[in-house]
Amino acid sequence: MPVSPNPLPMKSEHNTIVRHSSMRLPETTVQITQEGHSIRLHNKRLHNRARTVKAWTQAFLLAPFLVLAGCGRPPNASTPSIAITRIPSAEGNKHDTVAAIEGTAVGVRPDQRIVVYTRSEELWWVQPAFYHPFTQIQNGSRWQNQVHLGTDYAALLVEPGYHPPETAESLPSKGDGVDAIAVVHDKRAPASSTQPKLLHFSGYDWTVRTAASNRAGTRNSFDPANAWTDERGALHLHIARREDKWTCAEVKLTRSLGYGTYRFVVRDTSQLEPSAVLTLLTWDGIGGEPNRGELDVEISRWGYLENENAHYVVQPYFIPANMIRFRVPGGVLTHSFQWKPGRVTFSTVAGSQARVIQQHAFTSGVPAPGGGDAVRMNLYVFNKGEVPLKNEMEVVIEKFEFFP
Repeated sequence: MPVSPNPLPMKSEHNTIVRHSSMRLPETTVQITQEGHSIRLHNKRLHNRARTVKAWTQAFLLAPFLVLAGCGRPPNASTPSIAITRIPSAEGNKHDTVAAIEGTAVGVRPDQRIVVYTRSEELWWVQPAFYHPFTQIQNGSRWQNQVHLGTDYAALLVEPGYHPPETAESLPSKGDGVDAIAVVHDKRAPASSTQPKLLHFSGYDWTVRTAASNRAGTRNSFDPANAWTDERGALHLHIARREDKWTCAEVKLTRSLGYGTYRFVVRDTSQLEPSAVLTLLTWDGIGGEPNRGELDVEISRWGYLENENAHYVVQPYFIPANMIRFRVPGGVLTHSFQWKPGRVTFSTVAGSQARVIQQHAFTSGVPAPGGGDAVRMNLYVFNKGEVPLKNEMEVVIEKFEFFP
């Protein structure tokens, strides 16, 4: 006899379910009333199918919310962090003394490293030395190194290929290869009472430097007393000897000027000894190396009698195309540079007839203003040459002009 497509179970005398064994059937249940003669059949497969459809419907409706909740959190991602757990004692706080610093690093990769800075004389110095700027992370979580003493200490977690500045007026900010920053102030260190000295020169306000510097790889101290203006308004920069130590001079414009023409009228510099350096420049104290936006006119023989005594530089100086050397005569000279996008033209002229001594245009590696760039003029000592400085030095800048 033919088999029904949907055969029903048969009720036996003992109220049991009898199923056909010749084909697979949907599972059913029977509910018997108290009178024993009313049967309700339930198809479990249909019931389960309905439940599945309902579950998928709910999942479909919830999917957009789950996607939004997961945005910005890639799997297995964690935010790296660092901390400084130990700093040196402030006792005997001298820049030539070193001691231990320690810290932790969490959520870091094996190729990341630490850069440590010490703040001393209002300047951040990479530690333990400019030729050894990186600290390794040990066992994936701890780091330690030696640092020179200071008033503040900073640790930066950096990416491979990051080039830390040797010195900085302000720390590099997070981003551009810096993933995390920790800073600790040593409350035991003596507080600085130094207030910035301001000069008014050529219609502009200038801050006189008090912080030490590492210009040209040589450490120099600066004394505000070494910069002043005379009764005619000229600016004097002086290298003085105090307590068997040279102190130098620098002034910095209090605002950024950006693109334009910068002009400096300088009195006779022929008396400068080989190790004295006069620099007329723009420099960005906020940016990190190599983003200092530095353009230089430098008057010096760098410690050697036979060297030419002037050059123009678009930093970094070690790229041959970024520097031109020449000689300047005695007398009043006007040094200038015209800064444009992708081009800077330097010029040096002599006397009232504006006799051209040198002129050169750079079109490669010319920086763009970064917002922290400012004009600086400094006179300092280069102490790595053959001929050490013997006498106090002074340079007079008669005028500074800027033309947008």
